[in-house]
Amino acid sequence: MRFLRFVTLGAFALSLLASGAFAAEDKAAKQAEVQKKTAAALERFYKAKPELKDAAAKAPGYGIFTTYGFSFVVGGAGGSGIVHDNKTKHVTYMNVGGASAGLQLGASQTEVLIIFKTAAAMNNFVANGWTAGGAATASAGAGSATAGGGKGETEMGDAAVYTMTKNGLEVGLAAGASKFWKDKDLN
Repeated sequence: MRFLRFVTLGAFALSLLASGAFAAEDKAAKQAEVQKKTAAALERFYKAKPELKDAAAKAPGYGIFTTYGFSFVVGGAGGSGIVHDNKTKHVTYMNVGGASAGLQLGASQTEVLIIFKTAAAMNNFVANGWTAGGAATASAGAGSATAGGGKGETEMGDAAVYTMTKNGLEVGLAAGASKFWKDKDLN
């Protein structure tokens, strides 16, 4: 009887250890997937606007996100990305979600680059998230610019925000917001 209880407890302990190891592998795999997507997005920004590479390197840090969305009068989008602290080299994994309403139609994959002008702005973004408003958009296909005067650049306080539509079609005038927050599972 004691032997059976010992074997059962041992099996239970091993299953807990194994599930922890699998969770760590799953977390690492998800982190690697986000890193791969954000690195590719960053390279597309640098190719489209080479001066961004220098700006991102000299800044206290930057955020890079990929979102996927659909809109027909009411729209929604979601995605993930990272904030990279240039001083400490620390990476914070984050999520983004958004909603909009207005005269809009489309489905797209959009990439967002945020270059922080101050460490305080970057740290506040990481600690508290951030909500950004929407504007008129008109984009189609790979490499198209979205909101921000047609060049895909918007100044938001102590950050410069660049957007680029990788794939899809998006047209309209809408009001909306995006919310950024830490990914509790990947950090």
